[in-house]
Amino acid sequence: MAKKKKYDYFDAYEQLSDLAVQEASVLIRAMENFTDAASLKAVLEEAHEIEHAGDMINHEIYKHVGGDFMPPIDREDVVLLAQHLDNILDEIEDVLQYLYMFDVHQIPEDALRFATIIKKSCKAVDAAMEDFRNFKKSKTFKQLVIDVSDYEEQGDVLYMEVIRNLHVNHADEPMHVLKWSRLYAFMESCCDACEHTADLMSTILLKNM
Repeated sequence: MAKKKKYDYFDAYEQLSDLAVQEASVLIRAMENFTDAASLKAVLEEAHEIEHAGDMINHEIYKHVGGDFMPPIDREDVVLLAQHLDNILDEIEDVLQYLYMFDVHQIPEDALRFATIIKKSCKAVDAAMEDFRNFKKSKTFKQLVIDVSDYEEQGDVLYMEVIRNLHVNHADEPMHVLKWSRLYAFMESCCDACEHTADLMSTILLKNM
């Protein structure tokens, strides 16, 4: 009888991190091609399909870890890492949904700068995840994780800059300030979600040395 193939958690994680890069690309494209908030409906559907694909991968992870005799890392960490990757997808989808719900009329250059950092953060997570299955022996994994944190720090600096810009240059537009203050906070949360994922990967590394 053929031996049952063992479920590949690392492959699932790589699929999730790749979906995050795809969704970040959708965010940038939506901003670059923006005409009005109503036209974002098609983009929202595309982002939701990506987020739903992530949910399906997570369901598979949960299904297998429950009955797996010996997963490659602690069961708790298997689930936590899947949740952290799912959070990145959720946070990016939230930004797109709020652009639509807040009925924004234009995309400031600062927003596109932020979206670019989000994509770089997601790509850094994806690069680290590609090396994650080799984390015990890899000579590059630690630096790949640090790269994610570096982008999160860039996001923090940019967040402070764009919020100040709102209050200095748009003080006579209270609704603009209100909408974009919240949107920039959501965008910063995307970078935070990437860093939280990288931090968990570092913790898993330390626990399994």
